[in-house]
Parts: sequence; structure tokens; C-alpha cells
Amino acid sequence: MTRHFSRTAIMCAIATSTFAAAALAEENIAGTYRLISSQRKIVDTGEVLDTYGKNPVGFIMYGNDGRMLALITYDNRKAPADIAKVTDADKVGLYNSMMSYGGTYKFDGKKVEHHIDVSYNQMWTGTTTVRDIVKDGDRLIYTTRPAPFSGDGKVSITTLIWEKVK
Repeated sequence: MTRHFSRTAIMCAIATSTFAAAALAEENIAGTYRLISSQRKIVDTGEVLDTYGKNPVGFIMYGNDGRMLALITYDNRKAPADIAKVTDADKVGLYNSMMSYGGTYKFDGKKVEHHIDVSYNQMWTGTTTVRDIVKDGDRLIYTTRPAPFSGDGKVSITTLIWEKVK
């Protein structure tokens, strides 16, 4: 009887561990993702725009250590003609055609919180952003909460689609 009970207890422990590991894997977003698309809807008008142009370039990285980094550049960024002669206008153009930040994150299976430690826009440093997430295979589909868009200040809801880099 004791031997049967021990085997049953071991089998239950293995089954529980397997279930817990599968659930944890479902809730794990660690990895590097490439931006596939980003559109925003302006809340006041309902207008839908490409957030960073038709072909933005971006990556978001989530580490198993709870840290994250995000970088997005607009499409058609203009490179300065000469690195030794970058003008103030060049610098402003480059700054206005990107978005980046890093910090820690928490993911609960339905939303991710980004606790921002460093940012291209110092106003974001020390803040927390919340993104609702739907996992679809290797894709993460983010929807932001209504907030002023950094490019024009218009309150928008942005949907970003990220695909895991393999």
C-alpha cells in the first residue's frame, strides 16, 4: 500500500510539474522580436495611421532576468551626409524618427508592464507603460491603452505586431 501510494504521489508530482512548466512556458515571452507592423487609431477622430511609417524597423527584447529593451525607427530615415558634419537639423530629424527605452518587465499572460529605467524621451524614465497582449504562435500583438502619441501628442491607441526572431 505504501509503495502504491508513493508511486501515485510521484506520478501526481510529475504531472503537476509538467502542467506548471507548460503554463509557465505559455506565460514566458523571453526572446527577441522584430516589429512586423504598427498602426494607431486617434481616439478623437477614429483616423487610423501607420504609427512609424509603412516600413518601420524595430526590435523588442525580453530577458529571462526580467529586463527589456525596445527600439523602433521610422521608415525612410535620412542619414546625415557626413558623420563629421552632422547638423543640428540632422540630429533633430534622427531623434524625431525613433523611439527607444529599457527597464524591467512583468508579464501575466494578458498584459505586460514595462517599468522604464532609461529612455530616449526623458519624460518616460521612471514611468510604467501597460500593453495588453495576445500571443499568436510566435507573434505578440500589443494594444496600448489610450495615451498621447509621442510624435504629435494626439491621444491614440496603438496596435503593434511583433514576431519572434529565430
